[in-house]
Amino acid sequence: MNWKAVLALLTCNVLFMSASYTMLIPFLPLYLTNELGVADADVNLWAGIAFSVTFLVSAVMAPIWGRIADRRGKRLMAMRASLPISISYLLGGIVTSPEQLVVVRIFQGFAAGLWPMDLAIMTLYAPRERLGFSLGVMQGTLTAGSVIGPLLGGVLAEAFGMRMSFYIGGAALFINFLAFTFLIKEPPMPADAAPLTAEEQNPWHLWHIPMLRTMMLVSTLAQMVTFMLTPVLTTYIKYLAGDIENIVLTAGIVFSLGGIAGAFAAPFWGSLGARRSYFAAMCTAMSCAGTMLALQGIPDTLIPFAVMQFAVGLFGAGIHPSLNAVIAQHTPARLKGSVFGMLFAAQQVGGFIGPLLGGIAATYLGMHVLFPMGGMLLMTLALFVWWRYIYKRDAEM
Repeated sequence: MNWKAVLALLTCNVLFMSASYTMLIPFLPLYLTNELGVADADVNLWAGIAFSVTFLVSAVMAPIWGRIADRRGKRLMAMRASLPISISYLLGGIVTSPEQLVVVRIFQGFAAGLWPMDLAIMTLYAPRERLGFSLGVMQGTLTAGSVIGPLLGGVLAEAFGMRMSFYIGGAALFINFLAFTFLIKEPPMPADAAPLTAEEQNPWHLWHIPMLRTMMLVSTLAQMVTFMLTPVLTTYIKYLAGDIENIVLTAGIVFSLGGIAGAFAAPFWGSLGARRSYFAAMCTAMSCAGTMLALQGIPDTLIPFAVMQFAVGLFGAGIHPSLNAVIAQHTPARLKGSVFGMLFAAQQVGGFIGPLLGGIAATYLGMHVLFPMGGMLLMTLALFVWWRYIYKRDAEM
């Protein structure tokens, strides 16, 4: 298949995946209180648990699915992920208690792994000189889905109730399953690709490569910052907005502003990394996003907070395209599934720790503290990457 056709198909795939996810996840605290009867005093803790269990299970399963993908095929693993995830969304719409929702989220974690397979397939199809652009488009689409999802989720919640969002999300994921089954082909391996060596067959082989190990750590911590805020963001928006009607729709609009900025900015960041340096683009994105995030906790009214949400999305969109491109460039084709599976697992660890940390900190320290905490961590990561891969490299030349 032509790489442009694959990019177009995977772009639609990622849009459905991301929109379905963000149509539901930002509103889980409201779903817990409005539909499942959780008390306001307990909602942050239940939301943290419901967020985190999926990431914990998928962190364990993702490397396993990645290694199977290298042996059996990336397309097969994408089909394996999309079908059970669509079922999990359907089940999420019929639960009647927070305990049942947690069980559904555990099943969803077992099924997860669609995004790393999308990345693995695209990095095998894309020409080297178009890799940054392709990954930027996919990251931008992932972010665009985070715009469409909350807006659509807010509208559906107001019109039909929040359960309808689960059913529509399940239908979208089933369309993804059909696309992988009938349209997208298994990516060809390069002509010079060699079979796996005995060392490469070791499940821990990738952790022994310093570059990959460092990028996994950076990805884990960056993801932790993102998901540290997600469980409490709609609650915080509700606090800033005061007692207004259509709070679900209002929260969806404000939540989407970061995605709007990121959808436009991500391809730019990918192209910038290809022209200059993926490490430089990564450092710039993390330092600017960290600064904006630290400042976001200052406003005590909704409009300036929403402006800062847009700014965080504008700069945060540059982190993952650069990181994915670095990993893709330092991984042989025969290990693409394994490395992106491990990257996904690392991100899931961050996604597991982040909601729990955010829920606990918000409960006992207040929601304001999360913004400077996350901002300082991103700026520290930017400084570390700059020192490790830019400053030391220039000093050795």
